[in-house]
Amino acid sequence: QVQLVESGGGLVQTGGSLRLSCAASGKIFGINSRAWYRQAPEKERELVASISSSGTTYYLDSVKGRFTISRDNAKNTVYLEMNSLKPEDTAVYYCFLRGFWGQGTQVTVSS
Repeated sequence: QVQLVESGGGLVQTGGSLRLSCAASGKIFGINSRAWYRQAPEKERELVASISSSGTTYYLDSVKGRFTISRDNAKNTVYLEMNSLKPEDTAVYYCFLRGFWGQGTQVTVSS
C-alpha cells in the first residue's frame, strides 16, 4: 500500500504562483515515475506533468513554460511549481504513483 499526501493548494490571483508537494510513504520500492493530474468541474481528469525515474519530464501543452515538476528522491516527494497561473488552471490537483492517488488539493485562480 502507498499513501500520498498533497499540500500547497490555495487561492491565488491571475499571474500568481503556487508550489504543490506530494509526499509518498508505504511500500515504495526504488525510484518511481511520478505524476500530477488535475480535474476541473465537469471535466475529465487530465495529466498535467510527469517525471520518470530517470528524470525525463512531460508537460501538458497548456502548462509548458509555466509549470515545473521536480522530485526529491530522499524524501519520496514530488513537487509542482506553478507560475503565471491562469483562471483555467483552476482544478483539484492529484498526485499519482503506481496506481495510487492522493486526496487532491484545490487550486483556485481568480481573475
